[in-house]
Amino acid sequence: MQLRGKITGTGSYAPERILKNFDLEKSVDTSDKWITERTGIKERRLVKASEAASDLGVKAAKKALQSSGIKANKIDMIIVATVSGDMPVPSTASFIQSRLGAKHAAAFDVNAACSGFLYGLSVADSFIRSESYKKILLVGTEVLSRFTDWEDRSTCILFGDAAGAVVIEPSDKDSGLMSVQLHSNGDMWDLLYLPGGGSRHPSSKETLKKRMHFIKMKGNETFKIAVRTLEKLVRETLKANKIKSSDISLLIPHQANLRIIQATAKRLNLPMDKVIVNIEKYGNTSSASIPMALDEAVRTGRIRKNDYILLEAFGGGLTWASALVKW
Repeated sequence: MQLRGKITGTGSYAPERILKNFDLEKSVDTSDKWITERTGIKERRLVKASEAASDLGVKAAKKALQSSGIKANKIDMIIVATVSGDMPVPSTASFIQSRLGAKHAAAFDVNAACSGFLYGLSVADSFIRSESYKKILLVGTEVLSRFTDWEDRSTCILFGDAAGAVVIEPSDKDSGLMSVQLHSNGDMWDLLYLPGGGSRHPSSKETLKKRMHFIKMKGNETFKIAVRTLEKLVRETLKANKIKSSDISLLIPHQANLRIIQATAKRLNLPMDKVIVNIEKYGNTSSASIPMALDEAVRTGRIRKNDYILLEAFGGGLTWASALVKW
């Protein structure tokens, strides 16, 4: 049987500081009731002034390595999904590699916004299947609070900081990553983007004045497209693997909006007790949200051997992706 990637360890980390909806009421024109009804978010975590994306990623990675029983010096590749890395150069993966002491690991970043973890999972699986690498650490880590406009009531309620990680190894059994579906549409890039700081609009007094270094989002348009797209994406995944929605043991979606998650589950006739939801505690943590939720599901005993686990995400780019895992 052909090799495929198998998740053998999971880990996650969220900063200690909690920012509740009630705290936001003091700084912008919003309310706990309004935020909860529209997003499902009650609170989110924020980093300390001294913390960066690699700091969170290292803590999540150590937990994933511990649960897999693999030492860092045995890892031969580190992939980091992030849109809020420590620096433009070098990669956040390089910092994590150094901090872990993973001296034999290649290291690089992937940027596919909220779909980044699943894009990274696909890359890791491809390397495993080609037998080029055998022990891969995949980390999703975000410090979105540094790129959140705390004066914009429509976006400052959404984002939080966190990290999740998995260890991926080869499996020749009937388990592991069964398939990955990756998609993008760059024509709709302006629904969710961060314009300042790149080569298009390098940092200047003008970009600072125009608040171009913060996330911009057209929420209503993004919501409508996400619901339609995710339903189609999930059906594509089921068809590719010749299974029915009733065969899914657990759906682990990107935690962007509770209404999107509920709408997707309803269209697939999946009861909410088959869906992992933790958005109320962490908000939208972009590429960290799926590995965070996966780790929670593993550690609370919600995943058993031979379960079909469906992962799906939608984010800036626009990008969207899904993965079917047989545990």
